[in-house]
Amino acid sequence: MNWLFAGGLALAMVTSVSAKERTGKVVRVKGAARYSIGNNVWQPVKVGTAVKSGFLIQTAAGSLVDIILDVSDLTDLTPSRGAAGNPAAGNPAAGNPAAGKADAYQPKAEQDVIRVQEDTVLAIDKLSITDTGTDQVTETQLDLRSGKIFGMVKKLTATSRYEIKLPNSVAGVRGTIYTISADGVVQVLAGSVVISWNAPNGTPMTQTVNGGYQFDTRTGLLTPIPDYDREEMVKEAREDHNVIKKPRSFIEDHTVYYVSPVQGHNGHGEGGGEGGGP
Repeated sequence: MNWLFAGGLALAMVTSVSAKERTGKVVRVKGAARYSIGNNVWQPVKVGTAVKSGFLIQTAAGSLVDIILDVSDLTDLTPSRGAAGNPAAGNPAAGNPAAGKADAYQPKAEQDVIRVQEDTVLAIDKLSITDTGTDQVTETQLDLRSGKIFGMVKKLTATSRYEIKLPNSVAGVRGTIYTISADGVVQVLAGSVVISWNAPNGTPMTQTVNGGYQFDTRTGLLTPIPDYDREEMVKEAREDHNVIKKPRSFIEDHTVYYVSPVQGHNGHGEGGGEGGGP
């Protein structure tokens, strides 16, 4: 009887900490996007589409898709401003290159959000959550095959993992706001990302990228995020914050943007970007 009781208790403990499927939901679609679940059958991505492990998402030119993970946990999302000691909040003492900027808005990542940018192919390899009784351990594995994604990741527990596989590297994300492109460029608005890759001679390399900085695995250079890119990341964080704050207001964005045929990129002379006016 003692043996049976001990065995039953052990089974109950294993069951209580077994991993469960973590889910997400598409809350915004701009332009055209499609998804497949590995059977080479494609369907259009729509607002409300449930996202799970095994999804492959592809966006067209000029398009984007916003995904919120764990949509059942949408609670009190409050933006913060310029907290002391936060290197990404405009704190001169922290050595942040953006210190002193008029727009020092720093949103908090209270929910995991993924924005799939235009011309991007992203595979959702694994989404799981384990309730240990004292903590919730999440595991997120993304495979960015081409293009770029923007993400907001709430603070992770010590045993949780959030990894993004790129064609030639792997990025480990902690609680942070980031942009990562498939060609190995990492930009971090807040928090930190650790990226690992192999140098041309095959030597394993690792670099930690903290808030306010970007790193390019192709050149090995760690530099401050350019002002324009930082402003774009702040804009994206604001947009996603507003979408999360009103989860029932899921709408498709049909805004029309005009692009200068000469300068483009909202007058920054980098052609091909979106203009800022309707």
